[in-house]
Amino acid sequence: MAETVNTNQFKNGMHIEVDGDVWRIVEFQHVKPGKGGAFVRTKLKNILSGKVVDRTFNAGVKVDVANVDRREMQYLYREGGDFVFMDMSDYDQPRVPASVVGDAANYLLEEQTVTVAFNDGTPLYVDLPAAVELTISQTDPGVQGDRSTGGTKPATLQTGATIQVPLFISTGEKIKVDTRTGQYLGRA
Repeated sequence: MAETVNTNQFKNGMHIEVDGDVWRIVEFQHVKPGKGGAFVRTKLKNILSGKVVDRTFNAGVKVDVANVDRREMQYLYREGGDFVFMDMSDYDQPRVPASVVGDAANYLLEEQTVTVAFNDGTPLYVDLPAAVELTISQTDPGVQGDRSTGGTKPATLQTGATIQVPLFISTGEKIKVDTRTGQYLGRA
């Protein structure tokens, strides 16, 4: 029997089943209009397709909770189109397809600890920390006086991803990068 929750119990990050698919609640808002009944306006992200939709539920409606198992894992290496992780509790080494890892691959380093979510043994997504420290593997030197205000330039990270960094950053420096937006946060 699947566990159900009332719409009053919604939380950001909660996984629910709607129309046979697993969705993650990105955000929600309880609305009590002057006329009519209360309802909950949500923004849901489909775990498999990545599609984000707006959905409205009447207040008090029961929704099935998806059986999502979140496990701490260490990234080991990439083999072909798969990423190999190791479960820190039982040393199991599941393979996660590159399509599931997605943009997280741009900020993933060997031996880094991340959270991998599974539904019935199938990997759903990889959750990285909000910020990671990476080394600049290549960037052009900044030229003094070529800007009116804080300019930026492209820089290639040790993972192969390219981001925009301030002109004073040079090759070999460690920087902090926001894994959600891919933006430079500062020197590490």
